[in-house]
Amino acid sequence: MNYLLRNMSHNRWYWLALLASGLCFIAIALYYQYVLEELPCVLCIHARIWILAISLVALLALLLSHRWFNIIAHVLTVVCAAGLLERSYQLVGTERGFIFGECGFDLGLPAWLALDDWLPAVFGVETTCGYTPELLFGITMADGLIVLSSALVMISLVLTIAALVRQ
Repeated sequence: MNYLLRNMSHNRWYWLALLASGLCFIAIALYYQYVLEELPCVLCIHARIWILAISLVALLALLLSHRWFNIIAHVLTVVCAAGLLERSYQLVGTERGFIFGECGFDLGLPAWLALDDWLPAVFGVETTCGYTPELLFGITMADGLIVLSSALVMISLVLTIAALVRQ
């Protein structure tokens, strides 16, 4: 098992799968926004930003295949996945009513990272938080996102440890 994890932690197919998954998640979110007319809230946009960050880390890991950068990429993936998990938890809490907070239209990003100004079609907040659309069988987008982000945190943590102990 250790051998499999060590090989997977340095495998380019892992990074390619992570990049493809991130792009698919963004595409699904845009489909819901523009085709099904389910407008995104600030927490949804934060989730998109974390998914974009994970995708960019995966792209860099594909392009820069040095062992030390691979370890850095794994650590960055854990950090981004943890950020996505936190935003997912906030989204589920807001949807279920056990977290109350201010959920306005301001992304809270610094002026030098004005994603909502640069790409408003992707990162523009269009509604307040409250609910997320149903995906399948009563599972909402928030439910799916928290399950996927939890799995990503666990997988990326295991692969980070495997990359560090590789001989």
